[in-house]
Amino acid sequence: MSRLYAILQQVIHAWQAKDIDRVLGFMADDIVWHYAVAVMPPVRGKAAARKLLERFQADMHRIEWRIFAHAEAGDRLFVEGVDDYRTAEGRRVATPYAGVLDFRGDLIAGWRDYVDLSVMTQQKAGEPLTRQVLELLDREVAP
Repeated sequence: MSRLYAILQQVIHAWQAKDIDRVLGFMADDIVWHYAVAVMPPVRGKAAARKLLERFQADMHRIEWRIFAHAEAGDRLFVEGVDDYRTAEGRRVATPYAGVLDFRGDLIAGWRDYVDLSVMTQQKAGEPLTRQVLELLDREVAP
């Protein structure tokens, strides 16, 4: 397992355990996090990242964040994955995405997620997962 991917795996485990402090421990103080590139302005700094994570945590249950593929180039990690969870109302939300994480040492300094938020919005409203989303979910998780 590559070094940067191993760090992301720890972030995933911390998030699944709903341990926001541990997740933040993997981020640089000056992190710039684009949760939805080109749709939302970036979150800047750990305090803002905490607020975003707290907002997410309130509606994310039974989290099954999975990575299907990853590659490293220097201090950059590229991933393809899915955020898959249940809302407080029990609706399944499964949003495929691609992400780019920039590291400074062992800390995430930049994080850019490329995601179609309309997929998430439709699922939260009760729409079923589309065939193309289901096809993307039925793949082997990266080791």
